[in-house]
Amino acid sequence: MIGRIPIQDIQPTVDCGRYPAKAAAGETFEISATVFREGHDAVAAGAVLSGPGGERGPLLRMRESAPGTDRWVVEVSLPTEGEWHFRVEAWSDPTATWLHDAGIKIPRGMDAELMCEEGARLFERAAKAVRPADCRAAGETCGHRAVLQGVAVKLRDEHLDPRARFSLAQLPETAEALRAHPLRDLVTRSPKHAVRVDRRRALFGSWYEFFPRSEGAIVERGAAPKSGNFKTAARRLPAIAKMGFDVVYLPPVHPIGHSFRKGRNNTLTPEPYDPGSPWAIGSEEGGHDAIHPDLGTFTDFDAFVARTRELGMEVALDLALQCAPDHPWVKEHPEWFNIRADGSIAYAENPPKKYQDIYPLNFDKDPEGVYAEVKRVVRLWMDHGVRIFRVDNPHTKPVAFWERLTADIASTDPDVLFLAEAFTRPAMMRALAMAGFHQSYTYFTWRNSKPEVEEYLSELAHETSHFLRPNVFVNTPDILHEYLQHGGVAAFRIRAILAAMAMPTWGVYSGYELAENVPVRPGSEEYLDSEKYQYKPRNWAEAEREGRSLSPLITQLNLLRRAHPALQELRNLRFHSVDHPDMVCFSKRLPGAYDTATRRHGLGDVVLTVVNLDPHNTHEATVSLDMPALGLDWNAEFVVDDELSGESYRWRQTNYVRLDPYIHPAHIFTLRAAANQR
Repeated sequence: MIGRIPIQDIQPTVDCGRYPAKAAAGETFEISATVFREGHDAVAAGAVLSGPGGERGPLLRMRESAPGTDRWVVEVSLPTEGEWHFRVEAWSDPTATWLHDAGIKIPRGMDAELMCEEGARLFERAAKAVRPADCRAAGETCGHRAVLQGVAVKLRDEHLDPRARFSLAQLPETAEALRAHPLRDLVTRSPKHAVRVDRRRALFGSWYEFFPRSEGAIVERGAAPKSGNFKTAARRLPAIAKMGFDVVYLPPVHPIGHSFRKGRNNTLTPEPYDPGSPWAIGSEEGGHDAIHPDLGTFTDFDAFVARTRELGMEVALDLALQCAPDHPWVKEHPEWFNIRADGSIAYAENPPKKYQDIYPLNFDKDPEGVYAEVKRVVRLWMDHGVRIFRVDNPHTKPVAFWERLTADIASTDPDVLFLAEAFTRPAMMRALAMAGFHQSYTYFTWRNSKPEVEEYLSELAHETSHFLRPNVFVNTPDILHEYLQHGGVAAFRIRAILAAMAMPTWGVYSGYELAENVPVRPGSEEYLDSEKYQYKPRNWAEAEREGRSLSPLITQLNLLRRAHPALQELRNLRFHSVDHPDMVCFSKRLPGAYDTATRRHGLGDVVLTVVNLDPHNTHEATVSLDMPALGLDWNAEFVVDDELSGESYRWRQTNYVRLDPYIHPAHIFTLRAAANQR
């Protein structure tokens, strides 16, 4: 049944409350609801939080987001991990009703004495409702009860004009006392809603993907190539850490099948020494619980993980639930696979594409057996220090399977994170996020025009942010978008700036910093000489010496991300108007402390980014800023420092910009000083 004070459309909720909403420790997000009542009496609303241990927090007063909308909102931040709950409380606010009516009647001499008496009785009630336990600050009594009692006395002072008496009820200290101790009638409470709070890495991080077998590999014409390994790959880790990355993502490190092994550039006729695709998992040397002998041993892997941690990073490991024909599971558990009419095991297909080197698992023939084995494999790698799993193609497996697995792991190890690599339909991507994945790949690589960028990044930051956390990779071993193929080095700069400044988690596949941009054939998004099918050692030092590396820009972007808390948030992205079809402007702000005297937050941390999306041409435009979104009044002037060029400018609501993609395709402004702060 609807409550005495209707409370509707509570957010954040996921699938009508079936799943908890998502947040990260310290992340700011909104609790909102539609609250109204019959007639003209004032209503108010608040949110009450309860922690993982059931402890009840204070009432957090909500504000009406815009007059007349009946939509109430409050920003909250949950400090610790675990499952939190919140509910919305709504009530009739008799003091606000009286202040409104008295403000109309008393100046006109209408029922002035009667209005003063009614007000005095309300303030007496409010004073009596103040509990000493609720009125403590730094060990001292806050004095709100005395303020409210004093107003009640003055409202009955017939020696004062009613208008003077009423003015006392409007003083800032009176408003503050009423806000701290509201008089609440007809209190109505909503059901509780859950918010799952994860560790900070679920929200914020910079990912670097590379193939250990390529680092230190020796490839010489006419000789058998020699694979890199965990020891040689560890030599690359300091450079990755120096660029500011937090997560090192490794493709599968398991033995690779021999049957139907793919050759260079995905051919069906491999050369004798072609290493094959790491995603064709399993051979006589083992399966998902084994390490490819060329890479080393578990001791070597443990040392690699330890070195990563020493450098302030952590390892994410690929979890690809598929098998090469030589995988031990094929012989030991043929019932885990699909059998065709001729008795053969069905390999993976996406007609007309065929993947003869991979057998998909069937999750319905022996669901308990498959589940137990996958959970064993996951926990084995957890025991070796892996706390993040990048899951390959989770959309080709049942959602219920992932819901069960992620819940099982979280019940004992809530710090373990799962990233869904699901480039598929929106409904499936969203379902996987709701079911337990902590992060999701996105369509970012295919969103390049101004309308696409603004619409999609806004969707990620607002529409789906309470259950889907985006991880925006600028490229992957499978995706070299035509924008990068034809845009030159400027295109690589532009996409890195967009991803790193707009989203709290972004990723780079090795080779991006060298602007590798040659496809295997026109119209394809596959790289020529793809690292998926061959060793690909790169001369990093030479690229640095010759100034061909984008690592200085990437380093600068990651340093900015670490230095500015506003860039570590998802839901604070705001786009601003630019009068050019190839230029976008967006800001991210984390407000400063709330000033009770001015009833405003301080300016806080603000980063303003303007990007030229055209990698070939210089453009000029006028940027028109949404000043309140920056925490400023509409007429404010302020100083911006460009973190890319080192220049400083005096800006206001409308501003001229000119961006040359070959020099600086973007401004990344930080606000150093401002007047008339909002």
